[in-house]
Amino acid sequence: MTATANMIFADGMSDVSIANGVARITLAQTGAEGKSTPVAQLCVPVTQLPGLANGLVQMLKQLQEKAREAQAAAAPPAAENPSILGGPTMSPGAFRFGDKG
Repeated sequence: MTATANMIFADGMSDVSIANGVARITLAQTGAEGKSTPVAQLCVPVTQLPGLANGLVQMLKQLQEKAREAQAAAAPPAAENPSILGGPTMSPGAFRFGDKG
C-alpha cells in the first residue's frame, strides 16, 4: 500500500444515499462539543459495496480475535485474580468489540 496525501479521519457517518448506481457515504468527525461535522464523502459503485462491506467485516473479525488473544495472554489465572469471580473486568488499554455491558 502506498502513502496518499488524501488521508481523512472520520469517526462516523452522517448520511448515506444511493443515486444512479453510486452509494454516497458522508463521513463525519465528532467535534469538541459532541456535534457531528461532515468531513468528506465516500462514493462507491453499488456493485462494489458487498466487497467493501465484507472487507470491513473481515477486518473487524481479525481485530476481535487479536483482542481476545491479547486479553487471554494478559489475564492471570482465576486463583490469582479474585475479581474474575465477581464478573468481567478490563485492564487499562484493553478493548472489546460488541460488548453489551
